[in-house]
Amino acid sequence: MKLSEGVEQAIHSVAMLAQLSANGVLSAASLAAYHGVKTSYLLKHLQALSGAGLLSTLPGPRGGYRLARKAEQITLLDIVLAVEGPEPAFRCLEIRQRGPNPLPGKPTRPCEINAAMLRAEKAYRAELRRVTVADILADVAAGDDGSIAARGCAFLAIHERKQGA
Repeated sequence: MKLSEGVEQAIHSVAMLAQLSANGVLSAASLAAYHGVKTSYLLKHLQALSGAGLLSTLPGPRGGYRLARKAEQITLLDIVLAVEGPEPAFRCLEIRQRGPNPLPGKPTRPCEINAAMLRAEKAYRAELRRVTVADILADVAAGDDGSIAARGCAFLAIHERKQGA
């Protein structure tokens, strides 16, 4: 299974937004600069995350993005589905019914290949559903010598926009 670059960008962006203060937002341009990606490409994924109810958008020149839910309530599966869509990775097109010698009539049993792939997808999604953004941040913090936190704090000190305080 191959996920788009957008999934990685979305997960990292959500993790960064999870570290904002209660009234803080970050612009798409700031998030893109921090991660070294194109703003136009990241913006597409931020909009998908907003559409899925994972991010809140504050319009205007001082606006930006912040989490719409707590980091403990956002799973990796939520992010993957927002960016990639809900369709399974494997789609059976019933090619056993094609070619010069197709199966006669309508198959009476499901395609075993499709069944195996769907079981794998179910396991994959269950694991992604089990891991929250808060879990990821806790794992990073546990292995951090302080340099990762310092990098993020320094960035937020410059780029975080405070709303209504």
